[in-house]
Amino acid sequence: MSTSRTLSKTLARLGLLSAAALLGTAGAQAQDKTLYIGMNGGDMERAYVKYVFPAFEKIHGAKVVVVPGTSSDILAKVQASKDKPPVHVMFLDDGVMVRAIKMGLCQKLADTPALKDLYPSARMAGDMAAGVNVGMTGIAYNKKMFDEKKWAAPTSWMDFADPKFKGKVVFQSLPASTFGLHGFLMFNRIQGGKDNNVDPGFSKWASTIGPNVLEYIPSSGKLSEMVQNGEAAIFPLTPTAVATQKARGVPMEYAQPKEGSVLLMVAECVTAKNDNPALAQKLAEFLLTPQAQAAALEFGNQIPSNLKTQPGTPAAQATVERFKGYMKTVVTLDWDAINAARPEWNTRWNKTVER
Repeated sequence: MSTSRTLSKTLARLGLLSAAALLGTAGAQAQDKTLYIGMNGGDMERAYVKYVFPAFEKIHGAKVVVVPGTSSDILAKVQASKDKPPVHVMFLDDGVMVRAIKMGLCQKLADTPALKDLYPSARMAGDMAAGVNVGMTGIAYNKKMFDEKKWAAPTSWMDFADPKFKGKVVFQSLPASTFGLHGFLMFNRIQGGKDNNVDPGFSKWASTIGPNVLEYIPSSGKLSEMVQNGEAAIFPLTPTAVATQKARGVPMEYAQPKEGSVLLMVAECVTAKNDNPALAQKLAEFLLTPQAQAAALEFGNQIPSNLKTQPGTPAAQATVERFKGYMKTVVTLDWDAINAARPEWNTRWNKTVER
């Protein structure tokens, strides 16, 4: 059977080729049929371009073009050209999305059935944005090293301070990484702090986790190499990222901390003042449907935010059920307080932690 026929049968099973009946064809007559979407490159971009966007393009006779970049990159581009944004829809990490909404860079999402089927936490700021996938930052560890040393799997954020991990903890830099920020804020909470008071976390870091840290890294790109080289034992990461590395043969495993993991969504919004708002709203609507999210799950390991999404394989079903368990203890951060204080924290971190 040809690759194209196999893909068509798979997408048909997920319901994507019949999505026209659900979404209708309104907006297909828009003057410009090219939409630009800002999102992470790499695995996410490949999954959406190959398996998610084609169904939308077929329904609406449109073309979806990805403008790849980190959340901060995309936000900066839209902010710099806010009267004529370079993208029609943007995917941003939830904390960055809160900033985008405050800046007036998003327009309210159209009221659609898909919105009502999302996790409540995925509907942001009165539907100015919505999560397209859900995840969380917890603890990841080097399974090979743990097995060789007969260490039990980690269970707490305070395991980062265990003396046996001296010189084996890798932590992402707070100014540069959402994972590092999440890990620090959970440590801060354990020390008695809150999202608007990080003094306990900063004051206790140097006598607990700090001495165990081998390296503070700006992003998680080095982790696979550090695990394979036997340098990294334990580090903050998402179960989705761990699953991706495991599929590539990297001996990582995920552990859910007893104090809870931190909610990490990728959210979407339709940019304000874009030149094709009607079709952009249709794309945003489509990406929240069970059909689109089933494809993103199966081909991109993106965990659905729509509770009605039906996984297409037993493995995908098992992944979703596991995530539902994690969501029972997930911690939601106060992003308004965090974003207001983040520049001060960054400076303090650079002066007192990464000196």
